[in-house]
Amino acid sequence: MTRGKFIVFEGGEGAGKSTQIKTLAKFLQDSNIDFLQTREPGGTEVGERIREVLLDKSLPGMHSDTELLLMFAARAEHLQHKILPALDEGSWVICDRFTDASYAYQGYGRGIALERIEHLEQWVQQGTQPDLVIILDLDVEAGLQRVSLRGETDRFEDEKIEFFEKVRAGYLNRAKQYPDRYLVLDAAETKEQVATKLIDALESKIQSWSQ
Repeated sequence: MTRGKFIVFEGGEGAGKSTQIKTLAKFLQDSNIDFLQTREPGGTEVGERIREVLLDKSLPGMHSDTELLLMFAARAEHLQHKILPALDEGSWVICDRFTDASYAYQGYGRGIALERIEHLEQWVQQGTQPDLVIILDLDVEAGLQRVSLRGETDRFEDEKIEFFEKVRAGYLNRAKQYPDRYLVLDAAETKEQVATKLIDALESKIQSWSQ
């Protein structure tokens, strides 16, 4: 059985990940490709409980190390109980955030040494990496304005603009380091324009994967 493909969507707040995940899900459905749609932190019962803690701004201030470790604890559950079994069965996995978010938010944003994140990545993932990471890149102020229109915000969305500038820089730096594995899309364009570029790029990737 052919192993499934692992595709991750990343980006700052308000970049439109949910919208473009729906675009990809419809494409896979129309292409008769089995897939699992999931998210981080979360994806499992334990992971969703951890997510509640991570996003709850009513809790006391959380140390950055605690935040990072909770992210990887949820990721360990996610990989073992959902992502790896789905891939092994030949299903594709579409994930809303994965380890690049830890590098961007906890590494670049919080200032945790990237080497520490790398150690956790190696331990928890044992070499598992996405086949494609789609980064929806958007000006920070524009993204936060979109978030404000949603209403209630979570603990991350309440961070200062300087934090999100570091997060954005982190994502773009990751894409420059590993260009073959990343697709950066301009999320300031209309959702239709972004969707068209996403599907065009994915069709090209599928052709290269099948060769």
